[in-house]
Amino acid sequence: MHALAVENVSFGYSPGVPTLHDVSLSIDKGEFLGLVGPNGSGKTTLLRLLNRIYIPQSGQVTFDGRDINRYSRTELARKMAFVPQESNSPFPFSVLEIVLMGRSPHTVGRVFENPRDLEIAREMLAMTDISHLAHHPITALSGGERQRAFIARALAQQPQILLLDEPNAHLDIAHQIDIFTIIKKLNRKSGLTVISVSHDLNLAASFSDRIAMMVCGSVAAAGPPEEVLTASRILDAFGTAVLVDRHPSGHSLRITLMPSPSPVHSSTSRGQDLRT
Repeated sequence: MHALAVENVSFGYSPGVPTLHDVSLSIDKGEFLGLVGPNGSGKTTLLRLLNRIYIPQSGQVTFDGRDINRYSRTELARKMAFVPQESNSPFPFSVLEIVLMGRSPHTVGRVFENPRDLEIAREMLAMTDISHLAHHPITALSGGERQRAFIARALAQQPQILLLDEPNAHLDIAHQIDIFTIIKKLNRKSGLTVISVSHDLNLAASFSDRIAMMVCGSVAAAGPPEEVLTASRILDAFGTAVLVDRHPSGHSLRITLMPSPSPVHSSTSRGQDLRT
């Protein structure tokens, strides 16, 4: 059964300049979907439509078969968590306080968090390897530490669906793998549905059940990683020649950049004013 469905959705930031046009895509319950594509292809815009930050100008987004506009914000926050590319707090809340904010959709009618909320928050701090930062102000953290704190906050919501916009931004390679491994484990063990925007095609190929490739505001292809992340499709979308083969472990695809004697430009770089 579909967790989310996008049906003929179009959206633009400026009149007459569509960022997304006639996009249709379904995401199954318990699926890990990687959303890839060049800058400006509409990935972040689509993610924000899925979370009702933006409203489609035409078409419909449904969650569990119900128009997403029929959910209250609290209902939606209990079921769906979103981690943007950049998360900041202007106030020096402690990391524990930030993570506890993820419990707010579940504390309606209560003034304070209860012991179970605190237990879940500490569990997520440990899961994202930042327990030692629990009482540090969020404003004093590095970019990578902040990113892990906001991922922990999203996980503390205990959502059915997790939307991630470049979750590996600012993370070193070890924590990139750790975070994706944690999310994949939750995806497998608890049926968490994950939609993750990524510029790292190798990371997307390694962890995604299915890939949706966006080009110029449309879904150009969707399917298993080996069907979507082909050398010809990557060349068409990104204007970059690559070698696609299997990693020696045999577990995932491997995408390697090929040196090119002359630069090749993708269609998205030719003066189009599209936002990610």
